[in-house]
Amino acid sequence: MMSRLVTTTVPVPVLGAGGWGTALAIAATRAGRPATLWARRPDFAGRLSEVRENREYLPGVALPGEVTVTAGLEEAVAGASFALVVVPSVGVPDLLDALPRSLGLVLCAKGLAPDGGALSDLAAGLGFGRLAVLSGPNHAEEIGRGLPAATVVASRDEALAGAVQEALMSPSLRVYTSSDLVGVELGGVLKNVMALAAGLGDGLRLGDNAKASLLTRGLREMSRYLVSLGAQEDTIYGLSGLGDLIATATSPHSRNRAAGEAIARGENPQMGGKAVEGLRTAGLLDAWATAHGHDLPIVRAVARVCAGEWTPERGLSELMGREAKAE
Repeated sequence: MMSRLVTTTVPVPVLGAGGWGTALAIAATRAGRPATLWARRPDFAGRLSEVRENREYLPGVALPGEVTVTAGLEEAVAGASFALVVVPSVGVPDLLDALPRSLGLVLCAKGLAPDGGALSDLAAGLGFGRLAVLSGPNHAEEIGRGLPAATVVASRDEALAGAVQEALMSPSLRVYTSSDLVGVELGGVLKNVMALAAGLGDGLRLGDNAKASLLTRGLREMSRYLVSLGAQEDTIYGLSGLGDLIATATSPHSRNRAAGEAIARGENPQMGGKAVEGLRTAGLLDAWATAHGHDLPIVRAVARVCAGEWTPERGLSELMGREAKAE
């Protein structure tokens, strides 16, 4: 799809030049906004600026002229009221330390802080007062190419959510707003673990019935956990919950699903240096559930398989051997 003419001169800062960050910068240009794409490594930024294609993380997608690439963080956020934070979750703390506290943050990583807490809680603890989360069934490969999709921006700051919606919404990307920060943020986190479970099933060749059963029970597990933390149940059955779960658990683009499949086959689950958030998240969620007395059986099985404590076959056996109960 062709990009629209740029109608607003304030660039949208996109902090993180991986596949998702690059796709979001391109999406902003389709919404009529220029974008500034920040890359941590100056050599990578220079190469991306010159060749106008992110061959490492989003090959085959041209970078529009309305996207400026820089390795200067101050330059990237200059004059902006908010920035999209699109680095992997492990890199978020260091990046936030370097940003002005007056800047609105739109957290786009579907992972947890080092202590196992929400990234939004980490940001709030560092003094950021304007926070939002962007999440949904959004594979970078498809967003970058302009295929139709929908996403959700959640914030308790209605003005911030509206500004992000305006900055990204285009004929190829519908952006919905929500006030349920907890549900949207942690739904995206938890579905990565369910996608790993789906990949384990794919690797074991368990079939369609098993995958449907797993995803249905996985969604129920997500619901119990998220509602206990204050999320709205409707959110779990929306784009950032059920929608993202369907996309991530069934798509060949999904790194989490592919990582689970690799583990089941006895292969390396790391995706060539690209972030697989669920591998880290599973253990953090399992530890949290154990400490707080929550029963998250799928999370527990995935965490133990990923840690090498259980074989994939044992994980399956543990889930199938649970006591009989009503649905």
